Amino acid sequence: MQIEPFLPFPNFTKIDDQFDRKNNILLHCGDSKEFLKTIPDEYVTLIITSPPYNIGKEYETKTSIDVYLQTQAEVIKELIRILKPEGSICWEVGNYVEESEVFPLDIFFYNLFKKEGLKLRNRIIWHFGHGLHCSKRFSGRYETILWFTKGDVYTFNLDPVRVPSKYPGKRHYKGKNYGKPSGNPLGKNPSDIWEIVVADWEKEMWEIPNVKSNHPEKTIHPCQFPIELVERCVLALTNEGDFVLDPYAGVGSSLIAAIKNNRCAIGVDKEPKYIEIAEQRIKQFYTGNLRVRELGTPIHKPTGKEKVSQVPAEWFKEENK
Repeated sequence: MQIEPFLPFPNFTKIDDQFDRKNNILLHCGDSKEFLKTIPDEYVTLIITSPPYNIGKEYETKTSIDVYLQTQAEVIKELIRILKPEGSICWEVGNYVEESEVFPLDIFFYNLFKKEGLKLRNRIIWHFGHGLHCSKRFSGRYETILWFTKGDVYTFNLDPVRVPSKYPGKRHYKGKNYGKPSGNPLGKNPSDIWEIVVADWEKEMWEIPNVKSNHPEKTIHPCQFPIELVERCVLALTNEGDFVLDPYAGVGSSLIAAIKNNRCAIGVDKEPKYIEIAEQRIKQFYTGNLRVRELGTPIHKPTGKEKVSQVPAEWFKEENK
């Protein structure tokens, strides 16, 4: 379903490439650190991104872990400068792997943000069902979102992101509310593990899957953000009209999550082909032609009749030899 754009300014749907206080959608191709210098202090409410993991993807040059973290530290200082006092940073990372040794990037990044005075509010585990299969260790099926705030007074809206309660019929068993429903009619807090939620009375399952080949939002980007993952952060940590910024915007999923929910958006990426795709996707959103997996969509459950969900006949033959 197409959502009407938020139009606080007459040029909201115009996509600009250079910062100006009149711009409400900005998509810049270039170096993130240099571009951030053009943004005024305390300008954005939410910074959400998944930085390069330094694992040798086509858009990054692999360096030592120390050099990589130093480069990121310089960008982080600029991000903190442009963040509003009530603002948040959501830093989504996986693992850096070198010679089969895993370096958990969230642990390294925690120290960088803490050194700059930010406070960690949640270490969110995003669990997904599909990914590469490892041969020398267990297959990775999660990434981490570090949610930091600049101060102790910060934007947090729980109601827009509540999920179905597992036991909505629970009631208070004592006190002044004895016998009354103990839950919230809007649902429960989604907690800090973002994975499958089962609603018993509907027998449905929800999760936020990663963007693989059969995902409706899939583009050429190898590590693409699912829009609904960003949406939960946007809805909880900003209000309508606030600015959301992604310093490693890729194909623009963070920007789409922002404008889809009536926020303003700023994104930067050094890869021209990704910027081009991001601009196309934003325009497709406004024309109603963008394929989006809506937040809360039930995941597909195999019936057992599909060929791929059945045990291959060859395996039985091997067992009976």
